Amino acid sequence: MNDPIADMLSRIKNGMNARLDAVDIPHSNIKEEIARLFTSEGYVAKYDVMQKMDKKFVRVTLKYKQDKTGLIAGLKRVSKAGRRVYVDVNAIPKVQAGFGTAILSTSNGIMTDEEAREKKVGGEVLCHIW
Repeated sequence: MNDPIADMLSRIKNGMNARLDAVDIPHSNIKEEIARLFTSEGYVAKYDVMQKMDKKFVRVTLKYKQDKTGLIAGLKRVSKAGRRVYVDVNAIPKVQAGFGTAILSTSNGIMTDEEAREKKVGGEVLCHIW
């Protein structure tokens, strides 16, 4: 696996398409922080860090609308291994005209586009979610 964040986004997207209750993702601190942001922004119901034998994983509980369609309309990995995308505070993108969220890796940690604008920091754009 070359890009663990892209793998995480694919698992969430595939879980939504299959209407699963939850998806399990191999643990890393950055994936845990992204799951925390997805939860705080309301895209997923909750996340838990669990351990089976000696392997840790993040269990993300998915959230659906009344008609059983996924709450997440789209996920997109922006900064990839072959092409890193860095922005300063004035160039932080607005996802879906402000209805989506950009996740950034900054010098102050992983944060949403709104938090980065408030703290006036730029960084690497990891992904977009809407």
